[in-house]
Amino acid sequence: MSSDKNPMAGNMVHPDPNLSSSSGGGGDIEDYRNSSFNGYEHNRNSGEGSPMMMSPWNQPGPFGQAWSTPSKNSSEQLQNSLIGSLVREEGHIYSLAAKDDVLYTGSDSKNIRVWKGMKDFSAFKSNSGLVKAIIIADDKIFTGHQDGKIRVWKISPKNPNVYKRSGTMPTFFDIFKASIKPGNYVEVRRKRSAVWIKHTDAISCLSMDKETGILYSASWDKTFKVWRPENSKCVESVKAHDDAVNSVVASTGAMVYTGSADGKVKAWRREQKGKSWKHTPVKTLLTQESAVTALAVSDADRVVYSGSSDGVVNFWEAERHGGVLKGHKLAVLCLAAAGRLVMSGSADKTMCVWRREGLQHTCLSVLTGHTGPVKCLAVERDREREEKWVVYSGSLDKSVKVWSVSEVAAADMRRVGSGGDQFDWESTSIPSAKY
Repeated sequence: MSSDKNPMAGNMVHPDPNLSSSSGGGGDIEDYRNSSFNGYEHNRNSGEGSPMMMSPWNQPGPFGQAWSTPSKNSSEQLQNSLIGSLVREEGHIYSLAAKDDVLYTGSDSKNIRVWKGMKDFSAFKSNSGLVKAIIIADDKIFTGHQDGKIRVWKISPKNPNVYKRSGTMPTFFDIFKASIKPGNYVEVRRKRSAVWIKHTDAISCLSMDKETGILYSASWDKTFKVWRPENSKCVESVKAHDDAVNSVVASTGAMVYTGSADGKVKAWRREQKGKSWKHTPVKTLLTQESAVTALAVSDADRVVYSGSSDGVVNFWEAERHGGVLKGHKLAVLCLAAAGRLVMSGSADKTMCVWRREGLQHTCLSVLTGHTGPVKCLAVERDREREEKWVVYSGSLDKSVKVWSVSEVAAADMRRVGSGGDQFDWESTSIPSAKY
């Protein structure tokens, strides 16, 4: 682990969103669909012809420049600053989860690493490969994997440094039991069927409903599934989209939102049917050519955010479109909402911090320092200062950066996304991708 204690170190807060951090090695990227897109340009800088830079993630968005410019006030830059960097050269970071100053990181190294107080605390290993999603619920940790399974972990009561696997969802017995009945099989590909309780492709996202304790999993197999964690049972499988489901988010009021590589964001309502649940589509919030790559919900105001492969963030309030946020030049790969803030991480290696006031959004800062795409985010309330948040950003540069982010903004910042900005989606065609 390396730590940058100096808040001004490492070019971490950049006043100009049109400038990216220095180019560096980001490693190969595995989880995108092949396309005919050719990322080669004869005037690329040295090192920019790598598989990472040539992938669909790194194609230019439809906006040559960011549409919002943070204040150049130096005191404002200090509001949002780098606390430190967590580095172990063991894999690209694909997933994060944080609670009570404990951070869990998932990578393609098969390890889930545990950091406490920004120090390497523990680790536990899964033999399933890439860890694409992590969530924390009470005393359990749920991880979603490339093999389509969910692993459940618990801390050993004898040793807090030891994490033990307490289960797999679905269980081997449940799969065996379901396989006996022909009615439990569904067609997943041409001339191929599988039992409906099991994902047949990588899990892309996990989300838990706080009211009911229900666990949701989204997958590249075009479905999302509904689980009861107390008995590891899959109670429903929903064929949600025509392409990979990249994100699922459970919200208040029995609402669930999904985003897909088919370019759609859908809203679903959960209804209880006896001892089970039934999810019915309520509305398609967005239809576009670009893949929807990430979702986040601000439960307090019922604001839904979606990030896309064209670098745009759309948002809705009570299922009504509120506008767009245009702060990235490449694909938005992750989103996180906390209080009045929403953070967006991108393949352009930056993270934008936005503050919401009604349907108006202010870009507070563009945080730079990663040398690879920002793939995942996690947020915690700062224990010492209520107006501040601790934000963790995980990158394909194999590092996690820790930021202190404030909801306080300078008065002269430009506001965007009030509904006036429009974009003709027909003018640009961008290959969809799995994320």
